[in-house]
Amino acid sequence: MNTAQITRLLAPIHDFLQCETPDEWLAEAAKPENLPVLLRDHMVCELKAAQSAMLLIRRYAVDEARGHALLQWLAPYEDYTYRLAGDWRELAQQNRLKKAMVPRSDKPYSAELIDKMVMLIKEELHHFYQVLEIAEQQRIAYDKVTSSRYAKELLRHVRTHEPATLIDKLICGAYIEARSCERFARLAPLLAPEIGEFYVSLLRSEARHYQDYLSLAEQLAGADISERVAYFGAIEAELISTPDADFKFHSGRPQVTAAV
Repeated sequence: MNTAQITRLLAPIHDFLQCETPDEWLAEAAKPENLPVLLRDHMVCELKAAQSAMLLIRRYAVDEARGHALLQWLAPYEDYTYRLAGDWRELAQQNRLKKAMVPRSDKPYSAELIDKMVMLIKEELHHFYQVLEIAEQQRIAYDKVTSSRYAKELLRHVRTHEPATLIDKLICGAYIEARSCERFARLAPLLAPEIGEFYVSLLRSEARHYQDYLSLAEQLAGADISERVAYFGAIEAELISTPDADFKFHSGRPQVTAAV
């Protein structure tokens, strides 16, 4: 993907996001000593994105029996990530959903939600494995990492009645994917060529994921959601631009510690 293609791809994302990643965060991310936490947290973020999409399908689009197939699909990835169980190389054979997802007849939007979210899950799990491959090439062993404030704080503002809950979750998903895409593009020229090229390769899918989430939210609402989108955009921008003591893939502006 050349520079002009990247610019065209990112234009709607820059319009969607209310701020750019701070230069201070990019400076931290470019430090070689921060590469292990960057890759480890990125890997976990890919799994969490798959989990979030899976939960949407299970809650809103399929019955309990078919939802169980989704749990089985993710189980090996969760075992490795949260329990350090299994060989990560075997995960390359796991990214196949063996049971068809039949949409619930009482939910008119469920078929499209399944189509978009199953594709998203497959791509996120593939990215998960690719990050592990990059880490192996860099001789970085996986170890557990704590969660950042980012997604938790976004979701804290989700409304608690349907369909508003689902609409808000979809908008949050759009922001998370859009921010990931923006950061991949900003990070790519700052890191080793093989890592930078990998991040550029993720831009198309991440940009499509943000659009899929947003279009589903608009379809479900059946009305203008721009006010709600702007509301979460302001929260997201604050999380990205305000001081954050915990450096992670989606963390905010690095907090400066005063010299003693």
